[in-house]
Amino acid sequence: MAKLLIIDDERAIRSTLREILEYENYDVDDIDNGVDGLELIKKKKFDLVLCDIKMNKMDGMEVLEQALAYSPDLPFIMISGHGTVETAIEASKKGAFDFISKPPDLNRLLITVRNALDRGTLVTETKVLKRRASKTRDILGSSESIGKIKETIERVAPTDARVLITGANGSGKELVARWLHEKSNRADSPLIEVNCAAIPSELIESELFGHEKGSFTSAVKQRIGKFELANGGTLFLDEIGDMSLSAQAKVLRALQEHKISRVGGEKELEVNVRVLAATNKDLLKEIEDGNFRMDLYHRLNVINIHVPHLTERVEDIPEIAQNFLEEICKDYGMPVKKIGDAAMAALQALPWTGNVRELHNMIERLIILSDKAITEHDVAAFANPGGGTNIGAAHSSSASTVTRTATPNYDNFNNFQDYKDYAEKEFIKFKLEKNNWNVSKTADDIDIQRSHLYSKIEKFGLKRSTE
Repeated sequence: MAKLLIIDDERAIRSTLREILEYENYDVDDIDNGVDGLELIKKKKFDLVLCDIKMNKMDGMEVLEQALAYSPDLPFIMISGHGTVETAIEASKKGAFDFISKPPDLNRLLITVRNALDRGTLVTETKVLKRRASKTRDILGSSESIGKIKETIERVAPTDARVLITGANGSGKELVARWLHEKSNRADSPLIEVNCAAIPSELIESELFGHEKGSFTSAVKQRIGKFELANGGTLFLDEIGDMSLSAQAKVLRALQEHKISRVGGEKELEVNVRVLAATNKDLLKEIEDGNFRMDLYHRLNVINIHVPHLTERVEDIPEIAQNFLEEICKDYGMPVKKIGDAAMAALQALPWTGNVRELHNMIERLIILSDKAITEHDVAAFANPGGGTNIGAAHSSSASTVTRTATPNYDNFNNFQDYKDYAEKEFIKFKLEKNNWNVSKTADDIDIQRSHLYSKIEKFGLKRSTE
């Protein structure tokens, strides 16, 4: 239900407008002066304001200016018993949606109110969509490692040097690539992204280089490949470690000669493309195993940028979490929720196997499921580091049907590191038991080296239950 505010010093006008609008199922407040009207606008969220022009204490035009300075997207309909064309033009210039003379025509009033509300909704939706679609998210964090990444981007972006971006899944490799393009001399040209892991090996060459009609069974028409589409701009090859060896050979040739050939074609096409690549794999090990070409590795690895795991920069979590909190609340059209210091410390203690991507999902979950303020108990209830559902445990009293994650007694921990060790131990223990103590599978599952996992098992004294 849309919430409307009427500001008018004539009781009869306020009563008439209120009666009409409430009959149309609008939620209506009214006030008799502009000063108090402005205070109401600052305290409450209104979808539309109907404001008289000639009033005591504060002129309606002044109310309009100050209100729009505070809330630029709030639609205003100005009403006056002394309406002139000049007044209507002035109101329009100051940002009013429309101008209506007293006494208002009922049908025109309702149509104008409906149109103003529709416009307000469209403006809000457009802003959200533009923010989602066009803005490259900032690289958040003030840690030393993030500072070095930002400095490297500033130095490298204006050049045409190829960059290999490494790091675990969800750490933000794609974001680094986007900023390298945004700050480059190619920023006005396209950034074309290819997820090499998502394309079957038999189709990757067609995806990258295109194909001619009839070159294979399903090639019913000519296709332009990603190298051609990125001509003059940037090509980002994500998960390059999953690319087939035959495709690697063609990419190497394209990097060496700046020429490509479509699949099934004989003509060579010149391309001017800057290539950025990313991987979550150890490419040197992939080279040893025969899965990746050493010459391509050296071609790609002119500059290396390693994006650290979120647990390696826990000091950045408060800044990232707060940013996500504000962004998601805005997208949902709700007041920004507060997150307490204890809750933030609990977030910093989690293992974050999904990195920054997991933190974003976690904040969204907390916004939806918590009350006005997010507490450490909310984090414990909804963190779900083990992968099983814990939401029901926060709301259900049936212990027989829902597995509960016990909330630790925080008084048992002397410092932050003690709590972090506790959370890490419980997480690893859960994963080991889930995988029937298969260390190799567990290491792959939580994305760490097997030797590292053995060290953790020894550190925490974890042993397989004999029950």
